[in-house]
Amino acid sequence: MNTLILIEVCANSVESALAGQAGGAARVELCAALLEGGLTPSLAVIALARERLHIPLNVLIRPRGGDFCYSEMEFAVMQRDVEFCKRAGVDGVVLGLLQPDGSVDGARTRALVAAARPLSVTFHRAFDMTADAFRALDDVLALGVERLLTSGQRGRAVEGKELIAELVRRAGDRLIVMPGAGINEYNLGELIATTGAREYHLSGQTNVASRMVHRNPHVFMGVPGLPEYEIGVTDQEKIRRVVQAASVAAPRPR
Repeated sequence: MNTLILIEVCANSVESALAGQAGGAARVELCAALLEGGLTPSLAVIALARERLHIPLNVLIRPRGGDFCYSEMEFAVMQRDVEFCKRAGVDGVVLGLLQPDGSVDGARTRALVAAARPLSVTFHRAFDMTADAFRALDDVLALGVERLLTSGQRGRAVEGKELIAELVRRAGDRLIVMPGAGINEYNLGELIATTGAREYHLSGQTNVASRMVHRNPHVFMGVPGLPEYEIGVTDQEKIRRVVQAASVAAPRPR
């Protein structure tokens, strides 16, 4: 029997979360605004996802895009979001705060972790913006969180696989190191073989054309040049193929 490889879907909507579940994902990380790297979803999205999913649900706690060095008001928003997630019955939260020098903001992250308990906590890819990966790993370990999401401080996890492998080795059984960023059915096997990680994070997205017939080419609601008339959604079949690839690539016990 294969050693279990867990697939977590990064879902930008209730529909995407349900598609990930239908494709065989073992857990959902729910967020909004993936074009900004993910933000905290609305309260209604969290509540509806909790009602509809039967697999574990983690929620991203990130009040804005950009860096991870937050003001006191932004920190207060994160505290409120954590409180709501607990009341909503989610299984975990995903968060991370940094100091201006690129180190982990231990004090405020620790306060959020304490506020989140007994939910599980994942320290997210703020880690990939730290100045010293191994010092940051020690800081994350000291927080007592369950999981670290990382691309190995590169644009895609496959490019950071050597660092990820070393993080997995150093963390041992104290922390789950979960690769994420650019993972698909074609590179998952390479990551499993190289890193030894047992959990993987991906969106499995495809773009769906808008149902709008009338389209004004002169107005942009977001950043000019980004698609206005298509929507990124998790593709159930992509997730299914990744889950199948994980089953094939998973190491067999000796």
